Amino acid sequence: MVDRLRRALAQVSGQALGPYQSAVVRIGFAGTWLFFLLREFPHRQELYGPDGPWSWQLAERLLAGNHAFTVLLWSASGWWFELVYGLAVAASALLALGWRTRATSALFMVGVLSLQNRSVFMGDGGDNVIHLMAVYLVLTRCAQVWSLDARRARLRGSAAAGPAGPALWGVLGAVLAWAVLGGRLSDGWAAVFAALWAGALLWWLAERYEPEGERRAALDVLANLLHNAGMLVITAEVCLIYATAGWYKIQGSRWQDGTALYYPLRLDYFSPWPGLSGVLAGSGVAVMLLTYGTVVVQVAFPFTLFNRRVKNVLLAVMMLEHAGIAVLLGLPFFSLAMIAADAVFLPTGFLVWVGARAGALRVPLRGAASRPALPPLPGAPPRPPLLGVPPPDPRAPNAGEAG
Repeated sequence: MVDRLRRALAQVSGQALGPYQSAVVRIGFAGTWLFFLLREFPHRQELYGPDGPWSWQLAERLLAGNHAFTVLLWSASGWWFELVYGLAVAASALLALGWRTRATSALFMVGVLSLQNRSVFMGDGGDNVIHLMAVYLVLTRCAQVWSLDARRARLRGSAAAGPAGPALWGVLGAVLAWAVLGGRLSDGWAAVFAALWAGALLWWLAERYEPEGERRAALDVLANLLHNAGMLVITAEVCLIYATAGWYKIQGSRWQDGTALYYPLRLDYFSPWPGLSGVLAGSGVAVMLLTYGTVVVQVAFPFTLFNRRVKNVLLAVMMLEHAGIAVLLGLPFFSLAMIAADAVFLPTGFLVWVGARAGALRVPLRGAASRPALPPLPGAPPRPPLLGVPPPDPRAPNAGEAG
């Protein structure tokens, strides 16, 4: 028993578990929020800005009671809102690409919390999931694979290499000092952001001056523990979402008699394709099967985690269900958020296979320019050189090899 606990502790502290799953969660949630912000860009003032129905005074009164975090109430000027919105878009794109994820994950969290807490009645269940995951992603090492950080670490030996990281954290430190000295942050949030900034500084110092020392190893262990705790919380959160949703559905009379799906299909607001919704709503058997199937899948899923095959089957069913919600009910961002949350349970073998297939698709495009040309046919005229590229000198050594 003691040996088993020792091995488990060594595994949890010695490596960041689920690197592919955390990368998919990062890309999924950052991409979902990015697409939402870009789609609503023409309506940003009405959703979260000064032109919205939720006025500045109402937002101040609400935040005074629930102590939620938002930087949009630091200033009432229009340029401040545009700056925050633009930074939220940029942070989402950079986090999806995996560029300097320690900084961009914090900026992503600030953008999500600032916009959503400014107008709390503008979101739905998908926004709530993004709200939670934005906080959890800060704890994870979600750029170990499929990221620009991983590429930099592979090419230059460290993900923190280059001047961009210190410059970015220097700017963020100056903004943090300005916010703290100006009394714009509460004590709790000031402590959170100060801890993030100090952790980034310690990590950079260890990478720069002691890459193989004990302090660097201690920081690595701490980062692994935080990552694994964050992934555990994400996993538990998804299970809790489905368990509560399923058990609450069981208590509803419309879910008990198998007609719950019929009513949203008959609402114009949830019918982007009225013909398709009408066909489905006209089949009592299909409505009943989908209604009962939704409840069964949501209630049963947390209990299937102990059986990999059953879990994978229900996971595919839930993803297809969310894809159907996106099409039939016109809720694409809710569905994307839930699919991104479901991705934490995808098997590693499948994700590795997807990554290998994606890499295989990039190889022909990348190697097309460096592929050696076929020799000309006998009697064929000489091939003209590429535009702006002089032909190689046949007298030069290695003239036919790539540089």
